[in-house]
Amino acid sequence: MALSPICYFLLCTYFLVISLLIFSPSPTQEAEQRKTFIIHVQHDAKPSIFPTHNHWYESSLRSLSTVSVNAASPDSADASRIIHSYNNVFHGFSAKLSASEAQKLESLSGIIAVIPEQVRQVHTTRSPEFLGLKTGDNAGLLKESDFGSDLVIGVIDTGIWPERESFNDRNLGPAPAKWKGECVAGENFPASLCNRKLIGARYFCNGYEATNGKMNETNEFRSPRDSDGHGTHTASIAAGRYVFPASTLGYARGVAAGMAPKARLAAYKVCWNAGCYDSDILAAFDAAVADGVDVISLSVGGVVVPYYLDAIAIGAFGAFDAGVFVSASAGNGGPGGLTVTNVAPWVTTVGAGTIDRDFPADVKLGNGRIIPGVSVYGGPALAHDKLYPLIYAGSEGSDGYSSSLCLEGSLDPNAVRGKIVLCDRGINSRAAKGEVVKKAGGIAMILANGVFDGEGLVADCHVLPATAVGATSGDEIRRYIQSAMKSKSPPVATIIFRGTRLHVAPAPVVASFSARGPNPETPEILKPDLIAPGLNILAAWPDNVGPSGIPSDKRRTEFNILSGTSMACPHVSGLAALLKAAHPEWSPAAIRSALMTTAYSHDTRGETMLDESTGNSSTVMDYGAGHVHPQKAMDPGLVYDLNSYDYVDFLCNSNYTTKNIQVVTRKAADCSGAKRAGHVGNLNYPTLTAVFQQYGNHKLSTHFIRTVTNVGNPESVYTVKIHPPSGALVTVEPERLAFRRVGQKLNFLVRVQAEALKLSPGSSVVKSGSIVWSDGKHFVTSPIVVTMQQPL
Repeated sequence: MALSPICYFLLCTYFLVISLLIFSPSPTQEAEQRKTFIIHVQHDAKPSIFPTHNHWYESSLRSLSTVSVNAASPDSADASRIIHSYNNVFHGFSAKLSASEAQKLESLSGIIAVIPEQVRQVHTTRSPEFLGLKTGDNAGLLKESDFGSDLVIGVIDTGIWPERESFNDRNLGPAPAKWKGECVAGENFPASLCNRKLIGARYFCNGYEATNGKMNETNEFRSPRDSDGHGTHTASIAAGRYVFPASTLGYARGVAAGMAPKARLAAYKVCWNAGCYDSDILAAFDAAVADGVDVISLSVGGVVVPYYLDAIAIGAFGAFDAGVFVSASAGNGGPGGLTVTNVAPWVTTVGAGTIDRDFPADVKLGNGRIIPGVSVYGGPALAHDKLYPLIYAGSEGSDGYSSSLCLEGSLDPNAVRGKIVLCDRGINSRAAKGEVVKKAGGIAMILANGVFDGEGLVADCHVLPATAVGATSGDEIRRYIQSAMKSKSPPVATIIFRGTRLHVAPAPVVASFSARGPNPETPEILKPDLIAPGLNILAAWPDNVGPSGIPSDKRRTEFNILSGTSMACPHVSGLAALLKAAHPEWSPAAIRSALMTTAYSHDTRGETMLDESTGNSSTVMDYGAGHVHPQKAMDPGLVYDLNSYDYVDFLCNSNYTTKNIQVVTRKAADCSGAKRAGHVGNLNYPTLTAVFQQYGNHKLSTHFIRTVTNVGNPESVYTVKIHPPSGALVTVEPERLAFRRVGQKLNFLVRVQAEALKLSPGSSVVKSGSIVWSDGKHFVTSPIVVTMQQPL
């Protein structure tokens, strides 16, 4: 039977609607497919029809829209998609886009790049004394800089707990006149909490919420207040006031102080429970530079990507361009190689070392053996004269792997009740393993490193009697347990907590967890740049977080002891503030050079610093230029200075396209001159790294051109002493530099030759030495590294 025209139309409409419902993505599905991108625009390309850049951005987003917009409010849907607008270190905005929208947006006029967002994670006091920063009439750097009182350190982290004594403003004058920042009020954080010490506080959560939805305000503060502890800790390391008495559960008693006790602080909260989002981090950089900070401290990192895709590298370049010193943590991926992060050459990348203090907590086994360990457990201890049943968790659970790691729910209470439990390190946090043991009825825990962790020990505030031991010691304890069980003599042990021990030698030692080179992005730039104290550092702690960081931990302490390159980074941030206060004319590159060329690589024995993970000597790939020496950095003699255009040449020589370079630098680049002038290693860096690819048995050679600026005595003559890497020939021309005034710059040429080695395909060998310029008073040291690589 034939259909009437109206029936035919209705039937077609029905099938069309059904097909659209089946095959077309709903607005919700479309939103789920969207991810956050950071869009870099050519700032001066804004069409004049738009009154502001934001109007331009909104119009660009509307042009992509595949979903209808309310005609009465045409801006509403797309304006809400703008997460942040950037105006200082970066020009552009961030927004949620589908892959096709991102591709379409990148094709529009005036759009330079569309960069996918990354998610970063935090890299988690005796150190001033260990570094030689002492108060008194002859306070050296502290006195010269007035303790950093006119400088502002911006800490990009998890926020701050402003009531802590470390942030009191007694005897401080008004904020520096240049300061343009503000104290942004929020949940449990009225603006009145800022003072003459904490002069600014902001929070950035749009990027976090764009991915995760509205935050759960029952366990996070929508404000600059710190609900984690990491930001409070790092801020007080950089610039905490003198506080006495200070301790954590009775450990590390004494005076707590940051590196620059009078420096002003500005807190920029970008890290939340789900991590730290690039769009928020870039917004914090943008605000910090506009506010007028002198130093930015960033103990946050993630995977290494090309600089033009790295929001931290982009934000840090903008900060450098504005004269702001940026220090960042190297990461906690050590002791393996190629683990260092935050590797852009305009960022000072900081690894971690030990100080001359530890917290011994030894294991006494039933066979009489004493196994060294560390802990800051402060509760009721085990009896020294009594031995308790000891088991290895990996042999007691239904799933041997999960139980060996003491993961949640993996332990059988019937097996562990009343016993000391040996757990392996990995997967869950060290303190969380202790909670698992405690909930299952264990009375104590021994935490054993894995092979990868080596012998490096980190002291934690455990919720039950517990200690950490190295990988070798863990093997010994497991062998003892097996041996005792075979002989039908139940294994037993106890833990002896010995408190705080000072003047530990040797020190410093490169911390096992500290990330190592070579630099994954630019092997010709040695990273980390240097190391600073990062193991078992006491600093301020919030009042709503237990010292173990576990939600069930109801203990409260004003200070906590943490370890990580997160703790090393703010040491350098505070020192940079002191140096800037003592030398206002120095650029960020000059400050870094002063810290690097005066660093040292020896310990209290006078020998090369040890690597905590192996007990063997460490290398330049572990510590870069060495361990910071603040007093010497105040008067380095010569510095290797750099400006933004030097970095443009560096990026040209790195074979970046002009568009890539513009993304990072906001500058149009003509690379023809740069590439004629040299190679990527010719950046005027305080270290020199030659990377040779072997293609036969011929001699390999390269050269470096360096420029030094005199910041010492007006009339001074420096001569060079060469310590060549093993198997390499190094010459320097000229061998003598005669300066006639402060600020004078002189050049020198370094030639490096090396013989090809017999290497297996894909392998490499690293050798290091140094060149030292000296006028008899100053010793300006630059590591020189030769890497021989055999291609596959």
